[in-house]
Amino acid sequence: MYCELKLNLRVKRKKRIPPRCPERLLVPNKQGECWSMDFMSDSSRNQRRFRTFNVIDDFNREA
Repeated sequence: MYCELKLNLRVKRKKRIPPRCPERLLVPNKQGECWSMDFMSDSSRNQRRFRTFNVIDDFNREA
């Protein structure tokens, strides 16, 4: 139909994403200074699913 009416299709241009400058992560200097938290899920042998909340000290990787 567009060709018969000699209309141009609207061309969508991709938006350019500005380049990012990632910052390096700081290494903790002492115990208890920085913590990481995460939820994990798993299933047991009888297919029962369970979730855990993990908290880890980034200095010595102690949970």
